[in-house]
Amino acid sequence: MIRVLFAIVGGILLGGIVHLVSVLALPRIASQDAYSRLTTITTPNAVTQLPLADPGHSPMPFMDPAFAVAVCRYDLSGGSIKLTVPVSQAYTSVSFYTRSDVAYYAINDRSAGRKVIELNLMTEAQHAELPEEEDVTAADRLIIDSPSTTGLIVLKALAPEPGMMEQAKASLAAAKCRLQTEPPMVKPEAKR
Repeated sequence: MIRVLFAIVGGILLGGIVHLVSVLALPRIASQDAYSRLTTITTPNAVTQLPLADPGHSPMPFMDPAFAVAVCRYDLSGGSIKLTVPVSQAYTSVSFYTRSDVAYYAINDRSAGRKVIELNLMTEAQHAELPEEEDVTAADRLIIDSPSTTGLIVLKALAPEPGMMEQAKASLAAAKCRLQTEPPMVKPEAKR
């Protein structure tokens, strides 16, 4: 009887360990993650609108049909990214993901408090190279440090009614995600 009990407990423990390892390892070994799926239909450092959610043909799983969605597949190896997203009438959100689908930052139109969400995306090393500006506060310039050099920025605009979908798509069509070609502006020091 004791041997049977040990066999059952051992089987349950072994099954639990195998299950846990496979669940934790699956995202790292999956070949069709979000980044891989979007590589074929997007260009680096540019905003690409995704087709509306359709149950049969959706580029990403679990897409909400009430949202217009655009994606910027970024690569920070050439420099930092300047992202500009006009706010739609209903709701706009911007989410940041690493190459391995780990979300590390999100902002929406309410927290931005402006008509346009503007921010700079860069690596920690690129951020450290920026000159210190005493006159510029965090509210003046939003800088996001990316934990990886490649990843995805997902832009969403809500269309609360089907007739407002064109407005939501138009706000995302005006979004810009581009490499910063000019160095950050440094204000000249005041003469004493």
